[in-house]
Amino acid sequence: MAIALIIPDRKLEDLQQRLQQALPATPIEIWPNLTNPADITFAVLWKQPAGVVATLPGLKALQSFGAGVDGILADDTLPALPLARIVDPALTAAMLQYLTGIENYYRLRLDTFGAQQQQKRWQPKSPRKLQSLCVLGLGELGAAAALHFQQQGYQVSGWARSPKNLPGITCYAGSAQLTTALANADLVICLLPLTAQTESMLNAEVFAMMKPGAIFINVARGAIVDDDALLAALDSGQLQAACLDVFREEPLPPTHAFWSHPAILVTPHTSAVTRVETVVAQIAENYRRSQRGLPLLNQVDLTQGY
Repeated sequence: MAIALIIPDRKLEDLQQRLQQALPATPIEIWPNLTNPADITFAVLWKQPAGVVATLPGLKALQSFGAGVDGILADDTLPALPLARIVDPALTAAMLQYLTGIENYYRLRLDTFGAQQQQKRWQPKSPRKLQSLCVLGLGELGAAAALHFQQQGYQVSGWARSPKNLPGITCYAGSAQLTTALANADLVICLLPLTAQTESMLNAEVFAMMKPGAIFINVARGAIVDDDALLAALDSGQLQAACLDVFREEPLPPTHAFWSHPAILVTPHTSAVTRVETVVAQIAENYRRSQRGLPLLNQVDLTQGY
């Protein structure tokens, strides 16, 4: 019995050593240098090459290295095994800190003053009047964001594929209610999971549903957004600005139009970073559970994709 770390393009020696300390009797191996693939009973994955997992016949369970699983589920050859994701309480706190900073950035017009500085132009302006906010996606992070901004005095609406109930939040569900959820929001925050249903969901039609002059923030997954539609919405003035922390291709290619667009703030996927201590503890516990035939912590509903 052994664990395989299948996480390309990332240095894994520290994670390997920490896991070895947590599970001293279990070999921890780094793909592709596996001593005997048939001995692997548990795999830790992140954007693994398609087909690799299917070559490990002894697998009992799979573990995402992060909070998302869309990159894992994109592999059509993935065996139908229990899959868990990482849930880090500190991740929520980090996300809220990031979103608060971005909200202040726009409310205090720091985007405007940054542009004026480049022009050596002195033109004071009062803060933006941002009063209403819509959160797309009401999972763990989305619900926390909605409640956080409601406590800051915002009129908050939330939208999800299925009905939700959050105190003080006007919740909408399903495609028929998306227009109503978005119609009055000064700020729109995307925290949707990336699934077959949400890929490119934020397109020209959806941007047209938003309040003219709204500000859009994406901290979910880049592929949820139609890039060309977002650029068109910004160029037309339908959207006033956009902050993007996630992208279809990461790192964002140097030639991408997002880098130079005057209404876009780019941050390099830093809105929330999972702590390695949390990752190690949850991987170790789920490995033990998988060996005993118990349900995994934070197990993913494979039919929903999250």
